[in-house]
Amino acid sequence: MSTITETNQRTVTPFRYDIVGSFLRPPALKAARLKFQAGELTADQLRKVEDAEIIQLVHKQQEVGLQAVTDGEFRRSWWHLDFFWGLDGVKRTIIEQGYRFNGAESRPETARLTGKLGYSNHPFVADFAFLQSTVGENTVARQSIPAAAQFLFELDRVENKASTQAIYPDRAELLADIAKAYQGAILALYNAGCRSLQIDDCTWGALCDEQFIVIMTQAGVDLATYAEELASLNEAVVSGLPEDLVVTTHVCRGNYVSTYAGVGGGYEPIAEQLLGIDRYAGFYLEYDTDRAGDFQPLRFLKDHQQVVLGLFSSKFGELEDKEAILQRIEEARQYVDLDRICLSPQCGFASTEEGNHLTEEQQWRKLAFIREIAEEIWG
Repeated sequence: MSTITETNQRTVTPFRYDIVGSFLRPPALKAARLKFQAGELTADQLRKVEDAEIIQLVHKQQEVGLQAVTDGEFRRSWWHLDFFWGLDGVKRTIIEQGYRFNGAESRPETARLTGKLGYSNHPFVADFAFLQSTVGENTVARQSIPAAAQFLFELDRVENKASTQAIYPDRAELLADIAKAYQGAILALYNAGCRSLQIDDCTWGALCDEQFIVIMTQAGVDLATYAEELASLNEAVVSGLPEDLVVTTHVCRGNYVSTYAGVGGGYEPIAEQLLGIDRYAGFYLEYDTDRAGDFQPLRFLKDHQQVVLGLFSSKFGELEDKEAILQRIEEARQYVDLDRICLSPQCGFASTEEGNHLTEEQQWRKLAFIREIAEEIWG
């Protein structure tokens, strides 16, 4: 197959070759965290190790050519729970069972309400300020947070439902307080200099998963109504934000120690609700396997929106077949113009601190490979 060539550079996120955000934790960071948990390091000492590793990570991201960089989520244990725990009225809670993946189960932790939700401060703000101080003038510092819909999803878990309803018998009040707390956190990040915000969201991956659809339908849940509620909540959070804050979202289908969640299913059942959120400038969508279905749902994209095709797996280190990738891009072009397409791995390399089953060398080689293909296409 001949390579498509089109010159169309981008100056804001998402960029032509991009990342979802998390990176494998280096050995020095893992060792320091274990020492901290054992009481052998103070919080300040741990933070100094994190600072040093983040500085190295930023340099490596710049060396591989990334225009938007993250702190790799090096200060987090989870891609989502750490953010929830930083909101007022939320506590870290140990439960009997973790999240279930294909052949694996995570640590049994959750976020549970202890009182009314709110925002007063959040550790992510200082974390972002440090990242911003390391990137220089020609690189964008990107902050990722879990979606408000994801937070509601967590509070709706069987283990949390009773405590959620006890504090918020009025569902409308719960939704309003989630949106208000989230906007407080986002505006604090904005005031710290954030101009690129990525909202990570597993709820849409669940709502188009064939297995999840059956389970929820049998439980009496009206999935169409629930999808509208989730979309409305996400939209309430991003509405009215400063115009120069670029907001994108990543739809995840499970990413834990190189495994996934559910059995799969195309985006079609939720495409209109998801892609209908006008404030989202870009959608990072997983398309690394046939579990994600075809590209037809991309027809709902608006003219001002980009799609970042996650055609490359962050779950294994082997490189994909270049001709197969180019063929997939040609298929996507049937529904969306090439100038509105970008490329990235399907997810981060370490959505939790355990990380996926590949080496750091393979991680960087994969990103270099994505850049190579993007430069062949867009110059």
